[in-house]
Amino acid sequence: MPASSESITLTGDLHARPAGALAVAAGRFAASVSVTAGSKTVDAKSVLGVMGLGATSGQVVTVFADGQDAAEAVAALIAILESYFFDHRDQVKP
Repeated sequence: MPASSESITLTGDLHARPAGALAVAAGRFAASVSVTAGSKTVDAKSVLGVMGLGATSGQVVTVFADGQDAAEAVAALIAILESYFFDHRDQVKP
């Protein structure tokens, strides 16, 4: 089975709303999906597990998936994290 992973540095704390979005999105994939922050790894399909990571601003979070749709799962979860934690104020206006 193919595996995939990607990391992102949080610009805010991983609170209930993004944790819920991650769990819902992860549940849509057949692949097993996990999220790691520091030395703790949890099942991304569990909102309580993701919230239990206690990931805070500046911390690196890694999304790992193993299974048929692993690459798609990782891309989807990273996109969710980016949507919650990308600081749009840093964008240069034309």
